[in-house]
Amino acid sequence: MRRIRIHLAYDGGPFHGWQVQPGLPTIQGLLEEILSGMEGHPVHVAASGRTDAGVHALAQVAAFSLENPIPLTNLRLALNRLLPPTIRVLSTQEVHAHFHPRFDAVSKTYEYRIVRGEICSPFEWPYVYHHPYPLDEERMAGFARVFQGEHDFRAFAASDPKDSEGKSKVRTVFSSVLERGEGRLIYRVRGSGFLKHMVRNMVGTLIEAGRGNLPGVTALPERSGATAPAKGLFLLNVEYPAVEYPDAGG
Repeated sequence: MRRIRIHLAYDGGPFHGWQVQPGLPTIQGLLEEILSGMEGHPVHVAASGRTDAGVHALAQVAAFSLENPIPLTNLRLALNRLLPPTIRVLSTQEVHAHFHPRFDAVSKTYEYRIVRGEICSPFEWPYVYHHPYPLDEERMAGFARVFQGEHDFRAFAASDPKDSEGKSKVRTVFSSVLERGEGRLIYRVRGSGFLKHMVRNMVGTLIEAGRGNLPGVTALPERSGATAPAKGLFLLNVEYPAVEYPDAGG
């Protein structure tokens, strides 16, 4: 039995998120359907995190176990041939048997894109939040630093069926930066992990700060702003400890 790690990119627009949902198209569901067909029995695909409906990924990490001896390069080619063009497997790698893309991750980086111009190109519309209204961008950039450090982010998390388990909502944000690009704002946040809707609620709070509704805040607010649209959010990168893996990939 081999443990395979893959990097993949996807356009989250056509899907109901990562996680399998009966009767609905999801990234995990499509991958498991294809791999189970190749293996001849059910294959579970785990990811570094469950991106929500409409959220995109430039470098999601997933893993699964296979008995099929197909070479890694051929596996990548086969997956990309069978997947829709909105999902691409970028690389495949054999890893140790106990690798888990979520529990072994040491950090994740997300990026949120806000177009500020009066007109948003229809070719950008599916991948940005268009907000042409007045904002104090300097205040927003300063406020972004409030998220850095270790905090209880329960006010920034959407309700989750797993809340009944009483797990901690304390997370560490290593960096939180809002920058002005050409006609847009780019927010990048890197942390130990993120709760459901956490980044989108952080963006919504930054927008409230930009509107002048959160003046002089130097600590994490007790309430978040409105949840920003999913389509502007991208999973940018997932980091793992340096580990020696078999010298094979595709």
